[in-house]
Amino acid sequence: MDQMRPDPDALLDRINAEEAKKKRGKLKVFFGAAPGVGKTYAMLEEARRQAEQGLDVLIGYAEPHIRPDTEMLLLGLRILPYKMVEYKGVTLKEFDLDAALARRPALICVDELAHSNAPGLRHARRYQDVLELLGAGLDVWTTLNVQHLESVHDIVERVSGVKVRETLPDWVLEQADDIQLVDISPEKLIERIAAGKIYTHHSVDYLTRQFFNRGNLAALRELALRRLADRVDVQMETFRRQNAVAEPWPAAERILVCIGPSPFSARLVRAARRMAMAFRTNWIALYVQTPGTARLPSHARERAFATLRLAEELGGQTVTLHGDDPAREILAYARGKNVARIIVGKPLRRRGALFQRSLVDQLIRRAGPIDIYIIRDSSEPVLSERPSGPAPRPRPAGYGWAVAITALTTILGAGLYHGLHLSNINVLMLDLLGVLGVAIRFGRGPAALASVLSVAAFDYTVVPPYYSFAVSDTQYGITFAVMLVAALLISTLTDRLHRQSEAARHRERRTAALLALSRDLAATSEKEKSMQTAVRHISEMFRCAAAVLLPGGESPGRPGLAVAAGIGPAPADEKEMSVAQWVFEHDQPAGRTTSTLPSAAAMYVPLRIGPKTIGVLALRGEAVEHFCDPDHRHFLEAFANQTALALERANLAEETRRAWRRVETESIRNTLLSGVSHDLRTPLAVITGSATALLEGSLDRASAAGAQMLAAIVEEAERMERLIANLLDMSRLESGTVQPRLEIFPLNELVASALARLKRRVAGRNIHLAIPADMPLLRVDGLFFEQALTNLIENAVEHTPPDTPLEISAAASGRGATIQIADRGPGLPAEHRERLFEKFFRAPAARGQRGAGLGLALVRAIVQMHAGSVTAGNRPGGGAEFTITLPQACTCSDAGDILQNEDSETDT
Repeated sequence: MDQMRPDPDALLDRINAEEAKKKRGKLKVFFGAAPGVGKTYAMLEEARRQAEQGLDVLIGYAEPHIRPDTEMLLLGLRILPYKMVEYKGVTLKEFDLDAALARRPALICVDELAHSNAPGLRHARRYQDVLELLGAGLDVWTTLNVQHLESVHDIVERVSGVKVRETLPDWVLEQADDIQLVDISPEKLIERIAAGKIYTHHSVDYLTRQFFNRGNLAALRELALRRLADRVDVQMETFRRQNAVAEPWPAAERILVCIGPSPFSARLVRAARRMAMAFRTNWIALYVQTPGTARLPSHARERAFATLRLAEELGGQTVTLHGDDPAREILAYARGKNVARIIVGKPLRRRGALFQRSLVDQLIRRAGPIDIYIIRDSSEPVLSERPSGPAPRPRPAGYGWAVAITALTTILGAGLYHGLHLSNINVLMLDLLGVLGVAIRFGRGPAALASVLSVAAFDYTVVPPYYSFAVSDTQYGITFAVMLVAALLISTLTDRLHRQSEAARHRERRTAALLALSRDLAATSEKEKSMQTAVRHISEMFRCAAAVLLPGGESPGRPGLAVAAGIGPAPADEKEMSVAQWVFEHDQPAGRTTSTLPSAAAMYVPLRIGPKTIGVLALRGEAVEHFCDPDHRHFLEAFANQTALALERANLAEETRRAWRRVETESIRNTLLSGVSHDLRTPLAVITGSATALLEGSLDRASAAGAQMLAAIVEEAERMERLIANLLDMSRLESGTVQPRLEIFPLNELVASALARLKRRVAGRNIHLAIPADMPLLRVDGLFFEQALTNLIENAVEHTPPDTPLEISAAASGRGATIQIADRGPGLPAEHRERLFEKFFRAPAARGQRGAGLGLALVRAIVQMHAGSVTAGNRPGGGAEFTITLPQACTCSDAGDILQNEDSETDT
């Protein structure tokens, strides 16, 4: 029963895919086997029916050489004007993508899906225009012939002898929501050609002889029917998976195709694509770069990179590995990725390789349970396991140094042999050392020359008869042969080791660059610093100008991009910013070295997190041309992914801070409302009750009870006034706009004023004042500092029994002053002592009493405004004490000077 249930992850992926599909337009392809079967006619005929039913139909593009009977169907339909493009003195008619997006019809018909656009347009291929229309939510109808599919390109060429120039990746057709096969028999199509209904500028004999012969048309028709049959199989499989139909599904075994610099590799890639479709599995294109790859000519390396790009276009995963043993690297990767089938090309046996196993032989011998598929090509040279191009010639200086080093070792060896009578074995070792040095420094060619010269010099100087190439003992022939082989072998192995070390250093530099980027990005959570760090690393690694563009610019009708960080010239003109905007909106690379807007000055790469694009990375400079290499491009994508992760982490950190502030604000608001409502409601209830009793005349104002009620009204009103004053003062202080008005005050006056404000609260209290007569004057803001003293005294009164004393003392400390307010109450709980001065904090023991928790917070704010500090602690013997420390007070002489200055300013 459990096996019948859908996989939860697969179900979630399907739901996400369906949601994305709802936002996308519908694609219908009118599919045919060859030109002339009636694809455009069928598309326009169906479009007319839809328009007659009231649907907004727009003919986005129809071929200008359209046939007369097909042209009749255009009458009465809305047609988008062509976009005229000048190219090499010729005016070309192209599809106007921007006009179609601005028009936004319900359905748009675009002929010739595989067409190549003129240079200078946004996209290099028309299918890319159609994909953008679909992404904008427009339904699209289009036409396509089977020979334009990339996976059957080699089959069409082999069958018909015609090389199709315009092809498109198969996945474009697989994205179609509906495929309608437009089919006629080969005989009927040849009749139409003979009647001049297809092409009028070629003779019938020429057409039927070159392409439209019965055999070619039958083969193309079979290919088209097979593609439709494969699509039906895929649809049936999708239905079964979505509905959890129980049947034995094959394991997810991948297909691996091995490619190289040979032109035959493109055929291997297409064969792998067809096999993957047949087995309904994923496939990988693998390229192993050996130390000998560096000796390949540039056109061979470019061909290998073009094959990797072809594999990506056909929907495969591309991987580039480095190693000196291709068979070992291929099989190790295949076993790690659950590859069941490996596709390789049949190698040609090269001269001198009689005793050397080919790559195919090694794979077959080591593959084990992995199946090896060997594909041969009868017309093109095939890929062998070694570089096909000639090795680059070493510089002449290398051969000169080989001669010089050999001469030096020969002279040194001859001197040691004849002068110190060393054995010839030691001289031989010295010669081999010279060969080794030449191989390390100058490569295999000069090392081979040094090997031959060393053998000849050894014979001339060490082997009797001396200083002659004659050999008296034939056994030295074996010595010479072994010496030559050993020298050549040492030089070859040393050269290979040198190239391997270079490749290892290259990989190490890349790994170290990524590690340095990750480490520096992890060290900061600020967006600006993260972006600046990222562009610095990218610019240094790829040797080009780099910039990160993030949403936030001004753009009418859509979120524009702005440069957040950059090194070197950043994109600033409207054209470059529009390319970056397109990349941000469509989540695809564009610009230089890409197939989209290749005329741009910079290359633009989306910064994506999952399905969401959060920014754009711009790269500018001559080094951008290196990104034609898929290996370089993948490395750049790794940097872009790290940058996107850092940006997302910074965004999440900022969002977390904002959320925490919202939570804290909400908590403060709730606490404020709870405390203030209680502290306002209680005095108001007392005031209202007392005032009502007096107003109704139930009590005489002159009586003791009436006087008590009047006193309660005044007391509660003063309490409300202090509460509101605390709220207002706290708000003003936190706004940062309050500047203290510092004036000279005796501490006695400030304490007396605070006690006067609390005379009803402190009535009957035993208050001890211990302020020295020589206490320095205080330079403070009188109103605020009096408020601080008032809050401290009121806090002591509120939380201590009425019969306990209060002590207010002060002392001078250097040029500062210390003020203490102490009581003999229950004291302060140790676990809450650090939080007493926080806003709205109230100790658990005090939550049943009056107060909003603002008094002590206001005290700290006022004291800090005077550059002082306030602390709280427990007294020996019981009780609490609060200490205010001011860093600077005025001595008597200082006060006299200040007062004198103030008097002079007043006189002035």
